[in-house]
Amino acid sequence: MLNLHHLNSFVMLEQTGSFTETAARLGIGQSTVTQHIQRLEKSLGRQLVLRDTHQVRLTAEGEALLGYARGMLELNGKVASLFGESRLRGRLRLGVSEDVVASRLTAILEDFIRLYPLADLELTVALSAVLHQMQDEGDLDLVLAKRHVGETHGRLLYREPLVWLARDPDLILSRGNALPLIAFPPPSITRRVAQEALDRERMPWRIVCTCESLSGLTAAARAGMGVLVQPRSMAPSGLKEIPADRLPVLEDAEFVLIPRRGADAALTEALSSLIKAQIVPQHQRNAA
Repeated sequence: MLNLHHLNSFVMLEQTGSFTETAARLGIGQSTVTQHIQRLEKSLGRQLVLRDTHQVRLTAEGEALLGYARGMLELNGKVASLFGESRLRGRLRLGVSEDVVASRLTAILEDFIRLYPLADLELTVALSAVLHQMQDEGDLDLVLAKRHVGETHGRLLYREPLVWLARDPDLILSRGNALPLIAFPPPSITRRVAQEALDRERMPWRIVCTCESLSGLTAAARAGMGVLVQPRSMAPSGLKEIPADRLPVLEDAEFVLIPRRGADAALTEALSSLIKAQIVPQHQRNAA
Protein backbone atom coordinates (compact mmCIF):
# COMPACT_ATOMS: atom_id res chain seq x y z
CA MET A 1 0.00 0.00 0.00
CA LEU A 2 1.53 3.30 -1.12
CA ASN A 3 1.40 6.28 1.22
CA LEU A 4 -0.54 9.21 -0.27
CA HIS A 5 1.66 11.77 1.50
CA HIS A 6 4.70 10.18 -0.13
CA LEU A 7 2.97 10.26 -3.52
CA ASN A 8 2.00 13.90 -3.04
CA SER A 9 5.63 14.84 -2.37
CA PHE A 10 6.67 12.81 -5.43
CA VAL A 11 4.19 14.56 -7.74
CA MET A 12 5.10 18.00 -6.40
CA LEU A 13 8.81 17.24 -6.81
CA GLU A 14 8.20 16.42 -10.46
CA GLN A 15 6.41 19.76 -10.88
CA THR A 16 9.04 21.91 -9.18
CA GLY A 17 12.25 20.00 -9.94
CA SER A 18 13.50 21.07 -6.51
CA PHE A 19 13.41 19.52 -3.04
CA THR A 20 13.57 23.00 -1.50
CA GLU A 21 10.64 24.37 -3.49
CA THR A 22 8.61 21.19 -2.95
CA ALA A 23 9.05 21.54 0.81
CA ALA A 24 8.01 25.19 0.69
CA ARG A 25 4.87 24.51 -1.32
CA LEU A 26 3.81 21.60 0.87
CA GLY A 27 4.66 23.40 4.11
CA ILE A 28 7.01 20.67 5.36
CA GLY A 29 10.74 20.37 5.89
CA GLN A 30 13.13 19.52 3.06
CA SER A 31 14.34 16.50 5.02
CA THR A 32 10.74 15.28 5.20
CA VAL A 33 10.41 15.46 1.42
CA THR A 34 13.64 13.47 1.11
CA GLN A 35 12.29 10.84 3.51
CA HIS A 36 9.03 10.61 1.56
CA ILE A 37 10.89 9.92 -1.68
CA GLN A 38 13.24 7.42 -0.04
CA ARG A 39 10.37 5.51 1.56
CA LEU A 40 8.45 5.48 -1.70
CA GLU A 41 11.48 4.09 -3.50
CA LYS A 42 11.93 1.49 -0.77
CA SER A 43 8.25 0.44 -0.99
CA LEU A 44 8.53 -0.12 -4.73
CA GLY A 45 12.11 -1.40 -4.79
CA ARG A 46 12.96 1.04 -7.58
CA GLN A 47 14.91 4.28 -7.91
CA LEU A 48 12.42 6.96 -8.90
CA VAL A 49 14.47 10.15 -8.78
CA LEU A 50 17.91 11.09 -10.06
CA ARG A 51 19.67 13.83 -8.09
CA ASP A 52 22.80 15.82 -8.88
CA THR A 53 24.10 19.29 -8.11
CA HIS A 54 22.26 20.86 -11.05
CA GLN A 55 18.84 19.24 -11.32
CA VAL A 56 16.33 16.72 -10.09
CA ARG A 57 14.66 14.47 -12.65
CA LEU A 58 12.68 11.26 -12.75
CA THR A 59 14.06 7.90 -13.78
CA ALA A 60 12.18 5.79 -16.31
CA GLU A 61 10.49 4.02 -13.36
CA GLY A 62 9.58 7.41 -11.89
CA GLU A 63 8.02 8.52 -15.18
CA ALA A 64 6.00 5.30 -15.25
CA LEU A 65 4.73 5.91 -11.71
CA LEU A 66 3.80 9.56 -12.27
CA GLY A 67 0.49 9.01 -14.06
CA TYR A 68 -0.66 6.45 -11.51
CA ALA A 69 0.35 8.75 -8.63
CA ARG A 70 -1.66 11.61 -10.06
CA GLY A 71 -4.63 9.32 -10.55
CA MET A 72 -4.48 8.04 -6.98
CA LEU A 73 -4.28 11.57 -5.57
CA GLU A 74 -7.16 12.70 -7.77
CA LEU A 75 -9.30 9.78 -6.64
CA ASN A 76 -8.44 10.52 -3.02
CA GLY A 77 -9.51 14.13 -3.53
CA LYS A 78 -12.85 13.03 -4.95
CA VAL A 79 -13.51 10.74 -2.01
CA ALA A 80 -12.54 13.47 0.45
CA SER A 81 -14.86 15.94 -1.27
CA LEU A 82 -17.77 13.52 -1.33
CA PHE A 83 -17.52 12.30 2.26
CA GLY A 84 -15.39 14.86 4.06
CA GLU A 85 -16.27 18.19 5.57
CA SER A 86 -15.05 20.18 2.58
CA ARG A 87 -17.51 19.80 -0.28
CA LEU A 88 -16.86 22.84 -2.42
CA ARG A 89 -19.26 22.98 -5.35
CA GLY A 90 -20.28 25.51 -7.91
CA ARG A 91 -18.78 27.32 -10.90
CA LEU A 92 -15.71 29.53 -10.86
CA ARG A 93 -14.68 31.53 -13.93
CA LEU A 94 -10.94 32.21 -13.90
CA GLY A 95 -9.14 34.67 -16.15
CA VAL A 96 -5.35 34.44 -16.52
CA SER A 97 -2.91 36.52 -18.53
CA GLU A 98 -1.11 34.79 -21.39
CA ASP A 99 2.41 34.87 -19.94
CA VAL A 100 1.35 33.18 -16.68
CA VAL A 101 -0.42 30.43 -18.62
CA ALA A 102 2.71 29.63 -20.58
CA SER A 103 4.89 29.23 -17.50
CA ARG A 104 3.04 28.22 -14.33
CA LEU A 105 -0.65 27.49 -14.72
CA THR A 106 -0.66 23.72 -15.30
CA ALA A 107 0.31 22.77 -11.75
CA ILE A 108 -2.31 25.14 -10.29
CA LEU A 109 -5.09 23.65 -12.38
CA GLU A 110 -3.99 20.08 -11.59
CA ASP A 111 -4.05 20.80 -7.85
CA PHE A 112 -7.44 22.52 -7.94
CA ILE A 113 -9.09 19.74 -9.95
CA ARG A 114 -7.63 17.10 -7.64
CA LEU A 115 -8.61 18.88 -4.43
CA TYR A 116 -12.04 20.15 -5.48
CA PRO A 117 -13.44 17.68 -8.03
CA LEU A 118 -17.04 18.82 -7.48
CA ALA A 119 -16.26 22.40 -8.57
CA ASP A 120 -16.62 23.50 -12.20
CA LEU A 121 -13.66 25.62 -13.27
CA GLU A 122 -13.83 27.68 -16.47
CA LEU A 123 -10.62 29.25 -17.84
CA THR A 124 -10.20 32.32 -20.05
CA VAL A 125 -6.77 33.37 -21.33
CA ALA A 126 -6.29 36.91 -22.61
CA LEU A 127 -4.27 40.10 -22.17
CA SER A 128 -4.43 41.61 -18.69
CA ALA A 129 -6.37 44.69 -19.81
CA VAL A 130 -8.92 42.52 -21.60
CA LEU A 131 -9.37 40.37 -18.49
CA HIS A 132 -9.98 43.46 -16.35
CA GLN A 133 -12.65 44.62 -18.80
CA MET A 134 -14.32 41.20 -18.86
CA GLN A 135 -14.46 41.15 -15.08
CA ASP A 136 -15.96 44.64 -15.00
CA GLU A 137 -18.70 43.30 -17.28
CA GLY A 138 -19.36 40.38 -14.90
CA ASP A 139 -17.87 37.64 -17.10
CA LEU A 140 -15.06 36.51 -14.76
CA ASP A 141 -15.04 35.68 -11.04
CA LEU A 142 -11.29 35.74 -10.41
CA VAL A 143 -8.51 37.34 -12.45
CA LEU A 144 -4.78 36.67 -12.26
CA ALA A 145 -3.04 39.33 -14.28
CA LYS A 146 -0.48 42.13 -14.39
CA ARG A 147 -0.92 45.80 -13.54
CA HIS A 148 1.26 48.90 -13.86
CA VAL A 149 3.27 49.96 -10.82
CA GLY A 150 1.24 52.58 -8.98
CA GLU A 151 -2.16 51.12 -9.84
CA THR A 152 -4.23 49.97 -6.89
CA HIS A 153 -6.81 47.51 -8.21
CA GLY A 154 -6.48 43.91 -7.05
CA ARG A 155 -4.55 42.13 -4.28
CA LEU A 156 -0.82 42.35 -4.93
CA LEU A 157 0.90 38.95 -5.14
CA TYR A 158 4.39 40.12 -6.02
CA ARG A 159 6.36 42.34 -8.37
CA GLU A 160 9.36 41.62 -10.52
CA PRO A 161 11.41 43.35 -13.22
CA LEU A 162 10.51 43.34 -16.87
CA VAL A 163 13.54 42.60 -19.06
CA TRP A 164 14.57 42.86 -22.70
CA LEU A 165 15.16 39.48 -24.35
CA ALA A 166 16.64 38.38 -27.67
CA ARG A 167 18.22 35.31 -29.24
CA ASP A 168 21.42 37.23 -30.03
CA PRO A 169 21.45 40.63 -28.29
CA ASP A 170 24.72 41.78 -29.89
CA LEU A 171 23.42 41.07 -33.38
CA ILE A 172 20.07 42.77 -32.79
CA LEU A 173 21.64 45.88 -31.27
CA SER A 174 24.37 46.13 -33.91
CA ARG A 175 21.89 46.73 -36.72
CA GLY A 176 21.88 50.42 -35.89
CA ASN A 177 18.37 51.22 -37.07
CA ALA A 178 15.05 51.28 -35.21
CA LEU A 179 14.89 48.63 -32.50
CA PRO A 180 12.72 45.71 -33.76
CA LEU A 181 10.05 44.95 -31.15
CA ILE A 182 8.10 41.71 -30.77
CA ALA A 183 4.98 42.43 -28.75
CA PHE A 184 1.42 41.59 -27.82
CA PRO A 185 -1.18 43.84 -29.47
CA PRO A 186 -2.58 46.85 -27.58
CA PRO A 187 -3.62 47.20 -24.78
CA SER A 188 -0.67 45.01 -23.66
CA ILE A 189 1.06 46.23 -20.49
CA THR A 190 4.50 44.97 -21.52
CA ARG A 191 4.15 46.58 -24.96
CA ARG A 192 3.25 49.94 -23.44
CA VAL A 193 6.09 49.78 -20.89
CA ALA A 194 8.64 49.00 -23.62
CA GLN A 195 7.44 51.74 -25.97
CA GLU A 196 7.33 54.38 -23.22
CA ALA A 197 10.84 53.47 -22.05
CA LEU A 198 12.24 53.81 -25.56
CA ASP A 199 10.35 57.05 -26.20
CA ARG A 200 11.74 58.61 -23.00
CA GLU A 201 15.26 57.93 -24.27
CA ARG A 202 14.32 59.04 -27.81
CA MET A 203 15.33 55.64 -29.18
CA PRO A 204 13.60 54.72 -32.45
CA TRP A 205 11.64 51.47 -32.57
CA ARG A 206 9.37 49.51 -34.90
CA ILE A 207 7.01 46.59 -34.40
CA VAL A 208 8.13 43.54 -36.38
CA CYS A 209 5.77 40.96 -34.89
CA THR A 210 2.39 41.22 -33.16
CA CYS A 211 0.66 38.15 -31.76
CA GLU A 212 -1.86 37.44 -28.99
CA SER A 213 -0.08 34.18 -28.13
CA LEU A 214 3.20 34.12 -26.21
CA SER A 215 4.19 31.00 -28.14
CA GLY A 216 3.99 33.00 -31.36
CA LEU A 217 6.03 35.86 -29.93
CA THR A 218 8.60 33.42 -28.58
CA ALA A 219 8.93 31.74 -31.97
CA ALA A 220 9.63 35.11 -33.59
CA ALA A 221 12.20 36.02 -30.94
CA ARG A 222 13.94 32.64 -31.20
CA ALA A 223 14.13 33.17 -34.97
CA GLY A 224 16.08 36.39 -34.36
CA MET A 225 13.41 38.80 -35.60
CA GLY A 226 13.72 41.21 -32.69
CA VAL A 227 13.45 41.97 -29.00
CA LEU A 228 10.78 40.66 -26.62
CA VAL A 229 9.85 42.05 -23.19
CA GLN A 230 8.79 39.64 -20.43
CA PRO A 231 8.94 39.33 -16.63
CA ARG A 232 12.38 37.97 -15.76
CA SER A 233 11.14 34.72 -14.19
CA MET A 234 8.98 34.01 -17.23
CA ALA A 235 11.68 34.46 -19.86
CA PRO A 236 11.29 31.73 -22.51
CA SER A 237 14.18 29.34 -23.01
CA GLY A 238 16.50 30.10 -25.91
CA LEU A 239 16.48 33.85 -25.27
CA LYS A 240 19.12 35.94 -23.50
CA GLU A 241 18.52 38.93 -21.26
CA ILE A 242 19.96 42.13 -22.70
CA PRO A 243 22.20 43.90 -20.15
CA ALA A 244 20.70 46.96 -18.45
CA ASP A 245 23.33 49.31 -19.94
CA ARG A 246 22.35 48.45 -23.52
CA LEU A 247 18.67 49.48 -23.47
CA PRO A 248 16.51 51.66 -21.17
CA VAL A 249 15.59 50.22 -17.78
CA LEU A 250 12.01 48.95 -17.71
CA GLU A 251 9.61 49.41 -14.83
CA ASP A 252 8.54 46.39 -12.80
CA ALA A 253 5.38 44.44 -13.44
CA GLU A 254 3.00 43.72 -10.57
CA PHE A 255 0.99 40.50 -10.49
CA VAL A 256 -2.39 40.74 -8.80
CA LEU A 257 -5.42 38.64 -7.93
CA ILE A 258 -8.79 40.32 -8.37
CA PRO A 259 -11.92 38.56 -7.05
CA ARG A 260 -15.29 39.73 -8.33
CA ARG A 261 -17.66 41.06 -5.72
CA GLY A 262 -20.41 38.49 -5.30
CA ALA A 263 -18.34 35.53 -6.51
CA ASP A 264 -18.36 32.31 -4.45
CA ALA A 265 -16.07 33.28 -1.56
CA ALA A 266 -15.04 29.72 -0.62
CA LEU A 267 -14.13 28.70 -4.17
CA THR A 268 -12.35 31.98 -4.80
CA GLU A 269 -10.28 31.68 -1.64
CA ALA A 270 -9.43 28.01 -2.33
CA LEU A 271 -8.09 28.81 -5.79
CA SER A 272 -6.39 32.00 -4.60
CA SER A 273 -4.45 30.01 -2.00
CA LEU A 274 -3.19 27.57 -4.63
CA ILE A 275 -2.21 30.42 -6.94
CA LYS A 276 -0.26 32.17 -4.19
CA ALA A 277 1.56 28.96 -3.29
CA GLN A 278 2.56 28.26 -6.91
CA ILE A 279 3.07 31.77 -8.33
CA VAL A 280 4.72 33.87 -5.65
CA PRO A 281 8.52 33.41 -5.47
CA GLN A 282 9.68 31.85 -2.20
CA HIS A 283 11.59 34.91 -0.92
CA GLN A 284 8.61 37.20 -1.50
CA ARG A 285 6.22 34.63 -0.02
CA ASN A 286 8.23 34.61 3.19
CA ALA A 287 8.22 38.41 3.33
CA ALA A 288 4.45 38.67 2.78
